[in-house]
Amino acid sequence: MKDPTELFELADEVDLIPEGLPLVAALTGFTDAGAAVSQFGEYMLDTLNNRVVAEFDPDILLDYRARRPIVDFDQDHLSDYQPQTLRLYLVSDELGQQFLFLHGFEPDFRWEQFTAAVLHLVDRFQVKTTTWVHAIPMPVPHTRSIGVTVSGNRVELTDAMSVWRPHTQVPANVLHLAEYRLQQLGHPIAGFVLLIPHYLADTEYPLAAVASLESISAATGLIFPTDRLREEGREFLTKIDQQVKANTELEKLVGTLEERHDSYMQNAGLRSPLTDEDGELPSADEIAAELENFLAIKRRGDDSGPGFGGL
Repeated sequence: MKDPTELFELADEVDLIPEGLPLVAALTGFTDAGAAVSQFGEYMLDTLNNRVVAEFDPDILLDYRARRPIVDFDQDHLSDYQPQTLRLYLVSDELGQQFLFLHGFEPDFRWEQFTAAVLHLVDRFQVKTTTWVHAIPMPVPHTRSIGVTVSGNRVELTDAMSVWRPHTQVPANVLHLAEYRLQQLGHPIAGFVLLIPHYLADTEYPLAAVASLESISAATGLIFPTDRLREEGREFLTKIDQQVKANTELEKLVGTLEERHDSYMQNAGLRSPLTDEDGELPSADEIAAELENFLAIKRRGDDSGPGFGGL
């Protein structure tokens, strides 16, 4: 195999990045139902403080004929060229917690070499955990919460959150291969597959991005601002509900999906991540105590220094 480090270039001052950060990955490519991954990535980079740690070479990894870059045509000349990008970022969440974020196009070529590059970066930065997300269309109703299928070796996440656990074969993307290799090494990894209503798969579904953020939060403890996306999601659902009510066939379809979904969930035996081992919800006082303990730990952690680039 060729040297995996030839696929990317590290930014300056990477030695200042603290070790042991979580890695989050979201690549656009084969399928992105509800534009979950693309919205998730754009929202993270538009909303949170970030800087580039490493950049991959699209000339090696990308099939330009399949995913053509965008050029701006200004009356009689070309004014801008927007290439596809694949980058590793250092990002800070809403509380200032740092993490690494791999985002951009899914490589068309050299999957094994790219996977080796990911493993190299995981080892280079002594990554604590790796979490990735993608989305597929499923026959589920938009009137219910977006479900997820969880893969990897973090059993606590699978037990608490995975609503669909099939025995099947599926077309892979490159992060499936990365997950498989990292799992072989015993590295803590979780992959979240969002189950998006099939009739909304080709739309930009804001709540799919919210579900992505919530899944990453559950796996990493990172905190993300979601108010804007949630508001956009409510407005989106209002429009969808209006269209459903105006179409008898669509209303019947949604009703059938609701019945099947609710029947399945009743038999799924999924334990809520909010309950304890006995299935009891924590009291308000217990939640407040946990929050105060978390904030106290966060305040102590602030004394460790500003980290890379002040992020």
